[in-house]
Amino acid sequence: GKWKVLFFYPLDFTFVCPTEIIAYSEATEKFKAMGCEVIACSVDSAFSHLAWTKQPRAEGGLGEIKFPILADLDKKIARDYEVLANDAVALRGSFIIDDKNIIQQATV
Repeated sequence: GKWKVLFFYPLDFTFVCPTEIIAYSEATEKFKAMGCEVIACSVDSAFSHLAWTKQPRAEGGLGEIKFPILADLDKKIARDYEVLANDAVALRGSFIIDDKNIIQQATV
């Protein structure tokens, strides 16, 4: 197995999130060189994620992102990682998960 960085963000099309997501995307090759995959997650749909990545960065979109963004519509993943706020949106959270799928570090 590989190490993973799983991070949560509240919602697509929010003005604060893009800088963090874009920074992770720009660092994806560095993570891969260390044997680590990056995965993002929010409670938005796959359709919302797709629309946000198709919208240019200059217009508030993400543009091309080099890692998967999970659609957690039923909020199960956010609930399982204890980042779900008011049963509505995910808080910002980052998890470093080792190659045996054990969380080694969590920041929420």
